[in-house]
Amino acid sequence: MAFQPIVDVAAERIWGYEALVRSLAGEGAAFVLDQVQPPHVYGFDQACRIKAVELASALFPPDPDVKLSINFMPNAVYEPNACIRATLTAAKRVGFDPGRLMFEFTEDERMRDISHLRAIIAAYQAQGFTTAIDDFGAGYAGLGLLTELRPDVLKIDMKLVRGIDRSPAKQAIVRSIVGLAAELCIIPLAEGIETAEELAVIRALGITLCQGYLLGRPKLAFAIA
Repeated sequence: MAFQPIVDVAAERIWGYEALVRSLAGEGAAFVLDQVQPPHVYGFDQACRIKAVELASALFPPDPDVKLSINFMPNAVYEPNACIRATLTAAKRVGFDPGRLMFEFTEDERMRDISHLRAIIAAYQAQGFTTAIDDFGAGYAGLGLLTELRPDVLKIDMKLVRGIDRSPAKQAIVRSIVGLAAELCIIPLAEGIETAEELAVIRALGITLCQGYLLGRPKLAFAIA
């Protein structure tokens, strides 16, 4: 696993870290996931969750407000409460507060059953976890998905963030997303920020949770201070 910080730029503090799977040679998540065959998706998803919790317990500062964000594959979750047991067991074993967990699902995976995904989010929120839609604004997820789901966090896709300081169109779209998120009581998070100019526009649009290389790159096995 690598960990990338999520920063609250208004409070000037680390809000959380996203766990990102890596191969032993350092290849990214897309490369690793391509190697996982369908019969092994559930086991791989479970193993990633447990490894992320174990590493976070060892590496994270003892701040109860710093979250661990874990990506999950909705189609690998057959029954939400049953699938979370191993994660909760691991958290108890290593002394990691499960209330610090955020689970995010990506729109890179086509949603086969929205009612199933709604049940997952409801079950996770009932457990006290934070939930998030990743890569909002690209791929399969979009406004239609928000009519069915009520996640806690909306991660705005990097394609809408990159070069936003030079694109009135992107600014208009992100401004609309921020307004929509406010009406639905969802926290917007901008990902993929690489320049100070992009960050300035994002902040001006009212987004305080930010992620990207400008604020911190993913790092393997490091002491988080």
